Amino acid sequence: MNRILLGMALLSSAAWAQSKFQPLNVKTGLWESTTTSTTSGQMPIPSEFLQKLSPEQRAKVQARMNANSNSSPRTRTHTSKVCETKEKLAEQPFSSQQECKETVVNSTGNRTEMKVSCDFGDVKSSGTMEVEAISPEAVKGSGQMTSDGGGHAMTINTEFSSKWLSPSCGDVK
Repeated sequence: MNRILLGMALLSSAAWAQSKFQPLNVKTGLWESTTTSTTSGQMPIPSEFLQKLSPEQRAKVQARMNANSNSSPRTRTHTSKVCETKEKLAEQPFSSQQECKETVVNSTGNRTEMKVSCDFGDVKSSGTMEVEAISPEAVKGSGQMTSDGGGHAMTINTEFSSKWLSPSCGDVK
């Protein structure tokens, strides 16, 4: 599924580039997705971003990063609603991220496995994602991502479940 289900970058491989993305066999309309992510390490920030900051701004960013980088993993859960259309379902998950290259390892109407790599200047990210349509009204998945750069490394492990709510999206985009 589109952005509701896949929100992370994944590692690419030329050997798997021949596989074609197939949309999942799920209903269109209003979907609710609950995502739980566990993050460890310190978020890498591209040096070109840091170079644009004043010394005071850079010090504040570094202080925030240090405060948020204790050794224990941090877990967050987020629930959101998204309107899934036939067009959105047909898009590959990261087609809007120019910095990322995605590779479909395996894709059917019931399951998609992807690897993606992203290049944000001197920050490199890579990982994997698996998504399964349990039924036309339920999807689950998981993913892992690592990011390295600027002397910092971060790992994110994500699990999600999504359920179809209604054929009408109302005012949800």
